[in-house]
Amino acid sequence: MRASRQAKKLAFAVLAWTAAMAAFVFFRYAQTPDLPQWAVGSADLATLAIYMGVIFGSLHWMSNLIADFSAINRLPYLFSVIFKGLFLLLGATTLAYITQFLNMWAIENHMATLRQMLTVHVLYTPSFQALIVYLVVVRISLAFIEQMSLLVGPRVLINIGMGKYHKPRYEQRLFLYLDMVSSTAHAETLGDYRFSRLIQDSFSLLAETVTRNEAEIYRYMGDAVLIHWPLEEGIVQDRCINIYFEFSQQLNWQRQYFEEHYGFVPKFKAAAHCGQVVAAVVGVNKQEISFFSDVLNTLARLQDQCNPLGQRMLLSGNLVNRLETDGSHYQLHDLGQVQLKGKQHTTQVFGVSPKGR
Repeated sequence: MRASRQAKKLAFAVLAWTAAMAAFVFFRYAQTPDLPQWAVGSADLATLAIYMGVIFGSLHWMSNLIADFSAINRLPYLFSVIFKGLFLLLGATTLAYITQFLNMWAIENHMATLRQMLTVHVLYTPSFQALIVYLVVVRISLAFIEQMSLLVGPRVLINIGMGKYHKPRYEQRLFLYLDMVSSTAHAETLGDYRFSRLIQDSFSLLAETVTRNEAEIYRYMGDAVLIHWPLEEGIVQDRCINIYFEFSQQLNWQRQYFEEHYGFVPKFKAAAHCGQVVAAVVGVNKQEISFFSDVLNTLARLQDQCNPLGQRMLLSGNLVNRLETDGSHYQLHDLGQVQLKGKQHTTQVFGVSPKGR
């Protein structure tokens, strides 16, 4: 799954840079009626845009990969952007000089090749400076988009940009609520600073399983997190259950780290519920897509029943009725009708555990 995620990032980078280079080539040469000396036809301009898009897109992806899996990821975001920009420029310049060296082998044949094109029109003309400025602008713009995607989620960013939720709309959604067990006691024992680091370390392990199960983070709420899917996507292959148990497994795998730094391994309880909600963009200076429905209130009350019922994870009857039970890796336990706080009617509740345990 990690390889698949990186492949998607590489594809996005190549497509984005190809589009950016196509725009650069068009505006660079559209003002002149004649084609450049190295171009035989307009197809050569498209070839140039694609070639540069692949090169710069690959460099863009490599710089992100290095930053994400090194100590750079811990530095202030400005330093990360500077590193990625310098990496891109260094890579592009190195490529151009290598191309110049290779062109020496084609001079005797007087061939106008793609390599010569890069040498003549990048290194030795004023367009080189324009290209450098353009690269910096594009790199900063893409870094901003990527950071916004991390802050609000890629789907939310696209939906806000497309204006999908500027008018409230009804949707069927599935929500998963994760909450740390004994968080108040842990906060008092560790202090605010160490407790916040505990939350950071815990939720950093959650990211991979959220991506693997094609979910999105709706909101972080202190030591709790709310995750959601479109209903039909969340019930596929037990995704709404997988996240909780995979996350718990990740925490156990890091047992030594947590015990050394905090003296214990954090544990979480969870609840999942689904139903119709109203989705809409709210806010002016800071916008977000919010969901309005009694579904969220019921979910919170359901999660409160984990301790009284002695369960790690609870599912509502509405959700269980929609799950694909054939081939499931989990065992459901009918706990009967439960009176949730603040509710007039009882709710059917199920516990869940991995099969074979």
